[in-house]
Amino acid sequence: MKSRLMQKKHISILILEICMILLSLLIIVPLLIMIFGSLKTPARAARFSLELPVEMLFSNYTYVIKKANIFRAAMNSIIVTFCAVSVCIFCSALVSFLAARKRSGFTKFLNIYFLAGLIAPVQIITTFGLLHILRLNGTYPGVILVFSAIQMSWGVFMFTGFIETVPKELDEAAFIDGYPPLRVFFSIILPLLKPITVTTVVMLAIFIWNDFQIPLYFFNTAKSWTLPLTVYNFFGRYFNYWNYVFANLVLVALPVTVLYLFGQKYVIDGMTAGAVKG
Repeated sequence: MKSRLMQKKHISILILEICMILLSLLIIVPLLIMIFGSLKTPARAARFSLELPVEMLFSNYTYVIKKANIFRAAMNSIIVTFCAVSVCIFCSALVSFLAARKRSGFTKFLNIYFLAGLIAPVQIITTFGLLHILRLNGTYPGVILVFSAIQMSWGVFMFTGFIETVPKELDEAAFIDGYPPLRVFFSIILPLLKPITVTTVVMLAIFIWNDFQIPLYFFNTAKSWTLPLTVYNFFGRYFNYWNYVFANLVLVALPVTVLYLFGQKYVIDGMTAGAVKG
């Protein structure tokens, strides 16, 4: 009986692994086509095949860097992503500390409010009108605030769940020692949030860096465009030259890929820390 159960369990695990491999191919195959295509001639890249490049044409990347103003777009992406993530992390952590520690009608409303933000779509027209009234339309602060507002719900969701696993006795001991609430948070709670902070930083940076819609709608000039918009602009001019388009896509994805690889350990720790502590 036990051997049959074990056999069924192994078969179920094998089927699950096969399904996961097949699903992963949906991402891996297009990724390889993009990488290989970025090093091919226009004719070979247009085949969208997995064949290896006959000759490694790294000159495709040089051409794209010059023609697509990659460095200026990269600087725009860095400014927007860094500032938006910083604002979102700071505000999310403070709100989450209040929501996780103080049980009241107001904090329950906060939790519901930010939870609704995870599923509520962005209202482009009204947001555009609000930024116009505030004279922030087409500016870095305007786009940064929009990104921060959109991603705040995700940040609060992540931090609240983690802070609830931190023993309240630490707060009570600090209050007895005369610490004000803000000092309790920055001196005691915040250092314990390193795993979830790094996790949230990496995830938010990926979301914001790759976002196409917000910069397109809220930046008035091409000089302020971020890296994903260079793909949109570049594809419009070179839609018959897929080698250049693929090279542009690789350059756009490379920074956040490197960021994720460096922060992968912390991302895994942050995702599992709450369960381990619980």
